Amino acid sequence: MLDAEIAFIPDGERPQTPTAAAAPPASDSDLLDAYSTAVISAVEIAGKSVVHIAVRGRGPRGGTGSGLVLTDDGIMLTNSHVVSDAASIEVTFPDGRRSAARLLGEDPDTDIAVLRTDDNVGAIPATLHDSKAVRPGQVAIAIGNPLGFEQTVTAGVVSAIGRSLRARTGRLIDDVIQTDAALNPGNSGGPLVDSKGRVIGINTAVIMGAQGICFSVASNTALLVLTQILQYGRVRRAAIGIHGQQTAIPRHIARHADLHQPSGIRVMEVQSASPAESAGIKSGDLIIAIDGETVTGIDDLLRLLDHHRVGKTTSVEVLRKGHRRYFSVVPTERRSGG
Repeated sequence: MLDAEIAFIPDGERPQTPTAAAAPPASDSDLLDAYSTAVISAVEIAGKSVVHIAVRGRGPRGGTGSGLVLTDDGIMLTNSHVVSDAASIEVTFPDGRRSAARLLGEDPDTDIAVLRTDDNVGAIPATLHDSKAVRPGQVAIAIGNPLGFEQTVTAGVVSAIGRSLRARTGRLIDDVIQTDAALNPGNSGGPLVDSKGRVIGINTAVIMGAQGICFSVASNTALLVLTQILQYGRVRRAAIGIHGQQTAIPRHIARHADLHQPSGIRVMEVQSASPAESAGIKSGDLIIAIDGETVTGIDDLLRLLDHHRVGKTTSVEVLRKGHRRYFSVVPTERRSGG
C-alpha cells in the first residue's frame, strides 16, 4: 500500500511552469569572442606606430612598403630591400600626415634598415618584445600596407621559430619567425605583433606559390641591428680571411679524430696578410669549430663570426691530415653585405 496517494491532474488543468524573462538582445561587444577581442586590442595598440613608406629613385614607378616608429624623435624600422638605393623616402603616419625621411643605415644581411624623420611625428612608438619568448601556435598579427591598402590587418599564428632565411646577399638570416598571417607586397617592413600589440618581428618575405608561409625577422635581431647602426652607422661582423666550402668528413677520419659532426669547412684559399694566414691556417685545412662551437658549413662560420669577435683572440679548430689542430686567430671587421 502506498503511503501517499498520487493525484491525477488532467492535462488542461496542469499548472504552468514559470518562464524566465526574455533576455535583452546581445550587444556587439558580447558577440566578440576572446580571439577577436585580442586582435582588436593589439591592432589598436600597434597600429598607431605603423607607417606607409613611399620610395622614389628606383625606376619610374618607385616602390612602397611599411615601417614602424620606435621613438618619439622619429627613429623607424623597415626592410633594407624597401629603401635600399632610394633617392628620396616619404612616410605617411596613421593620421595621414606625411614627412620626408632619411636612411640612417641598413643591413642587407638581415634585411633591416633604420630611418629617421626630423618632424615631430606624434605617432606612438612601438614596443619591441623579446622574440625568445615567442612560441609556435601563439597569435601573430601583421599590420602594413599591402598593395597600397593602408593599415591592413591580417592574423594567424606563429607557425615555427628559429627558421633561417637567405638574404639578398646570400647570407642566412638566423632566428626567423614563420607565420601564416597573410603577407603581400607592401607588407615588407611592417610589424608582426603578439596579442598584446608588442612587436615580435619585422615582416620581410613570402614564398611565392606557397600558401600561408611567410617570414619575419625576429625582434631581437632587429634590435641588434638598430643598436649597431645608431652606434657605428653600420653592423659590424668579423672575418678571418678565407674562402671555403662545406665538405663531408669521411667516416673513418671522423672515427679517428673522435668527431660526431657530418661536415666542416674545407679551406680553399687563405687571403694574403689575413688573420687566418697570420695564425698559420693553410689551404686544405678543415675547420670544424670556432671557440668550441661546432662548424658544419659556411652558415655556421658566418653566424659565429659576429661583431663580438672583432679584434678578439678566437680559437679555430681544424683537421689537418686527420689530426686536430688549434689556432688563435684575431678576426678583423667585415663590411655588411661583403
